[in-house]
Amino acid sequence: MEGKIFNQKKIVIASHNKGKIIEIRDLLKPLKIEILAANNFNLKEPIENGSSFEENALIKSSYVSKITGIPSLSDDSGICFSDLNNEPGVFSARWAGKTKNFNSAMIKINNSIRKIKNPSYDCFFVCALSLCWPDGSNVTVSGKIEGKFSWPPKGKYGFGYDPIFRPLDYDDTFAEMQPELKHSISHRAVAFKKLIDSCFPSLKNV
Repeated sequence: MEGKIFNQKKIVIASHNKGKIIEIRDLLKPLKIEILAANNFNLKEPIENGSSFEENALIKSSYVSKITGIPSLSDDSGICFSDLNNEPGVFSARWAGKTKNFNSAMIKINNSIRKIKNPSYDCFFVCALSLCWPDGSNVTVSGKIEGKFSWPPKGKYGFGYDPIFRPLDYDDTFAEMQPELKHSISHRAVAFKKLIDSCFPSLKNV
């Protein structure tokens, strides 16, 4: 959908992922509005059965905005490895299991890549952001950042697969970077810049 100016006093982040909530709060901070999260409303997570990051992001944002009556911003993101036919992709969170054990998921990825002859180690992160209003109108955008698989996991910052992702032209993994640097170059930052152009023109020069 084409851009729609956001002029509300509240927004709900449609996520239960603490790491995502922190990053999105930081990106939204210049808005100076009340920022809530799905867990403020004890909402269950909807079934994410979309075939793309964009579809899953819209499923979450539309679900939360409809129930709360407040515009909702959702994020669906994941990592894709060229050597694994772009898996885990939209199933990135599921590879970590019900307990969200990303250490186990990273080991699974490493073991899978080790079986590949002459791996490229190419990978990329994708983030889809969907801003949905209670009337069902929405703006959904996506961002991407290319990188290389890095093993063993390194760094204490970030979350999820950050310890094994080294963005191109950088020596550190996302998890080794100071949060401010990661937030400025990440797939989420790329998507958010597109969202700003569509919905938050007042933030362009902030």
